Amino acid sequence: MTGSRTGGHAVVLGASLAGVLAAAVLARHYGAVTVVDRDDLPLEPRPRTGLPQARHVHQLWSSGGRAIDRILPGMTAELFAAGARRIGIPRQHVSLTAFGWQHRFPESQYMISCGRPLLDHLVRRRALAGERVTLRGGTQAVGVTGDARRVTGVRLRSVADGSTSELPADLVVDTTGRASVMRRWLAGLGAGETPEDVVDSGITYATRTFRMPDWAGDDFPGVSIHADHRDGQPGRNGQLLPIDGGRWIVTLSGTRGGEPPAGDDDFLRFAGTLRDPIIAELVAAAEPLTSVQRSRSTANRRLYYEALPQWPDGLVVLGDAVAAFNPVYGHGMVAAARGAGVLEAELRRGGEPGEFARRVMRGVAAVVDEPWTLATSQDICFPDCRTVSRDPRLNRHAGTRQRFADLVGATATRQPVVSAAVVEVTTLSSSSECLGAPEVVAALRSGPTHPELREPPFTPEERARLRRSGRGRPLAATT
Repeated sequence: MTGSRTGGHAVVLGASLAGVLAAAVLARHYGAVTVVDRDDLPLEPRPRTGLPQARHVHQLWSSGGRAIDRILPGMTAELFAAGARRIGIPRQHVSLTAFGWQHRFPESQYMISCGRPLLDHLVRRRALAGERVTLRGGTQAVGVTGDARRVTGVRLRSVADGSTSELPADLVVDTTGRASVMRRWLAGLGAGETPEDVVDSGITYATRTFRMPDWAGDDFPGVSIHADHRDGQPGRNGQLLPIDGGRWIVTLSGTRGGEPPAGDDDFLRFAGTLRDPIIAELVAAAEPLTSVQRSRSTANRRLYYEALPQWPDGLVVLGDAVAAFNPVYGHGMVAAARGAGVLEAELRRGGEPGEFARRVMRGVAAVVDEPWTLATSQDICFPDCRTVSRDPRLNRHAGTRQRFADLVGATATRQPVVSAAVVEVTTLSSSSECLGAPEVVAALRSGPTHPELREPPFTPEERARLRRSGRGRPLAATT
């Protein structure tokens, strides 16, 4: 076995969600775990320099919550106790899809909605609490030691004074995210060049938080406005979610040529240009709590480490350092948690140390494949999407697959069986193979069972609140 409770030292590079979950797993198998991060991590829930995307909407799908609970039992309950919101999908969510307004059918999955700083703080506090785990903040990894056969440790540099040191390790886990340079380090060790795919729609995010109006109450739904990828125009999207602290978080996004502005004065104007202006209407009189925060690091990027002819023992790569996704789909945190689950499963499995790391990397590749396909097959539909890909699924028969995806998406808005299947796939609770289940195929052949909605499907009670707030307009009732 690679590690045990009585000995061994594991080093985790990066205190990201993937990193701290990996540390929690490793602490059950190694005598000591050191987590290294360039930032001096905050002791309370607030954004940090090394995670600028934390200021944007982060929905944790139910499948990700379950994966985290398997590593840290009771973690999602702790999130809810701290103010995270549980939003049933699709019942508690008003969504304009590419194909029209989604009927609010009964919930089949849910999202956990909270500020990313709260989620990171609570998970980090639990994961790093054990006596086996040591956090070294203000420290940057600048290389690994060893060779192409085995990694034996890491080279470190102090952010404060630039001093360098080496830290031996029986296992090094890279979770440094999009900024990871492990690909270059491996090439320097003689392990070869790692294949890489990039699908970059140029999407830019702009986010602002608002005080939730009193009229909204504790159960007002989240709202999403999605672009129609079929119209040949840059994709413009918007999402409003209730989060902890009695706040609404609003993230606007646009693909290349349709980017949201950075200025506060233009934020609502852009929201009003979406396919429906409901988000702009909802927040027009809400009190803003922050200025606009903007981010561009959003390309889909996948490294095929499992394809290298030789993989060094003593090294594992997880999370965004393997595959990073356009954040609009909410798949990154699920993939990170499941990657940590793969690590734990292989540690429990044991076996020859020389095969352990390669088995983990193969398992991680399988974990990221479904979200990779979902994100990239959608993003390539937008104009001027820059793609460098060896994945035949993005080229061969892409038109046939897209036509089927469009049929499923259009039917799901008005057919509960298909809707439930789409929710299963979107939340990564089931693979896309569930779309071929007999009951789903039969529902697709029969077609929609509900009428097309022309307005946001708020309930009568929600519409009454909107009218009292002065935000009302003629709105369709939900089913």
